[in-house]
Amino acid sequence: MPDSNNISSLLAIMARLRASDGCPWDREQTFETIAPYTIEEAYEVAGAIANKDMPGLKDELGDLLFQTIFHAQMAQELGAFSFADVVEAVCEKMIRRHPHVFGDAKIVDASAQTAAWEEHKARERAVKSGGDTRQ
Repeated sequence: MPDSNNISSLLAIMARLRASDGCPWDREQTFETIAPYTIEEAYEVAGAIANKDMPGLKDELGDLLFQTIFHAQMAQELGAFSFADVVEAVCEKMIRRHPHVFGDAKIVDASAQTAAWEEHKARERAVKSGGDTRQ
């Protein structure tokens, strides 16, 4: 039985659930069948926050994290990407979108950061769609 205190354990648990001798329900799931559960967990996180329920929030964040692990496991099985790829992508994105923290840009307040964040996202969308990225 895996330890229950680190991300490697959670990844191992998910892999075991999806293994040929794992859980029949988990094995038959697809991105499409799991997506509603992912949305439900996000709403449950928001509910715990609205209720100021910190123990509940801890549990719901774990459930939402498990949804991410579930999707990443299915993607890995398809050879599309791994959980490590997800982590790498979000780390790169956060660094890229926070040049005032990880670079030389200057941001004076939260409002300016919100505007800068939206500009970064707009440039990223333009790159993805092949559009003009000049500002």
